[in-house]
Amino acid sequence: MELYGINYAIHAFNNAINGLKNDIVKAINNGMNGLNNSKNEIENAIYGINNAIYGIKNSICGIKNAIYGINNSLYCIDNAINGTNRIRNGRNSHISFKNHPLHVFTN
Repeated sequence: MELYGINYAIHAFNNAINGLKNDIVKAINNGMNGLNNSKNEIENAIYGINNAIYGIKNSICGIKNAIYGINNSLYCIDNAINGTNRIRNGRNSHISFKNHPLHVFTN
């Protein structure tokens, strides 16, 4: 009878150890899954931040290109005004030929 009680106690002890092992394994696996999920979320956040940075850089490039385009338009307008003034003023253009070798032809 005592032997039966000892065997029962050993069996219960083994079950408790196996249950503890299973709980530890489950806890470790759940913890690892949580860490992996956190890592994935962090990586996704970093990708999102990088994409936002690229978007900002592209916007800055677009703004710079727009400014270059505006400047080019202003140069074109200025050239058109200067050309109109030269046509209107004839030889009295704002460009001076006095020190130019071809001055003799502009007198």
